[in-house]
Amino acid sequence: MKIAFIGGGAMGEAILSAILDNKLALPSEITVSDLADTRRQHLESQYGVAVTSDNRLAIEGADVVVLAVKPQNLEGVIAELSGQLKKDQLVLSIIAGARIDTLSHGLKHGPIVRAMPNTPARIGEGMTVWTVAEAVNSQQRQWTASILRAMGREIFVEDEKYIDMATAISGSGPAYVFLMIESLVEAALHIGLPRNIAEELVLQTAIGAAHFALKSDKSPAELREMVTSPGGTTATALQKLSEGNFGELLKQAVTAAFNRARELGS
Repeated sequence: MKIAFIGGGAMGEAILSAILDNKLALPSEITVSDLADTRRQHLESQYGVAVTSDNRLAIEGADVVVLAVKPQNLEGVIAELSGQLKKDQLVLSIIAGARIDTLSHGLKHGPIVRAMPNTPARIGEGMTVWTVAEAVNSQQRQWTASILRAMGREIFVEDEKYIDMATAISGSGPAYVFLMIESLVEAALHIGLPRNIAEELVLQTAIGAAHFALKSDKSPAELREMVTSPGGTTATALQKLSEGNFGELLKQAVTAAFNRARELGS
């Protein structure tokens, strides 16, 4: 499988690394296009792939073309590649807010996959939600699933509307978790724990809780209740979070992210 990357940013590099680690393609079968000379030098030296600043040159002979540019750079990329893709080339877009019909119309191309991965993909623990245009064939679906599974877990959805929803949950979600970790460490420091102990306690607690939830047959609410003894320390802490409207604030944050994702695609 020959693969071209349009954009050599962090998420594009995460996909590139996963593809090579899982031997889905050889370095000699991959070309990355990026305008930044420093990024091209890094990707060439780190992964041994071909690099270029010419998007049209990058896509020549590729089976899969990964669009990994920032949303604000998409218009220029579409203008450059419009009508240049072969009908059997698959376009895999990870650009937030970029809808399939927008990409198809602009590129004058049919086989398009829209996916929303997240940053833990960089360590093989990602979560990606994806959907496809009607023109995507079974072989191209298999290619897509293989690439996304190399980064972690993947969920296919029939309706594209779920991609913007996933953007607000799993796409932006790591930042919510990092903020919780950051805040919990600061709280630990506030009550007197040394930073090295605080960070280890918080990180392992977050990892353990997530793994426990994944492996348990109980709901998150049931697991929370297991930890919460009436009148105990956990109940006291959760009462404070409830008084601060923690759940409602998180709902508002997710809704804001969802609305912004839809705005990016309008």
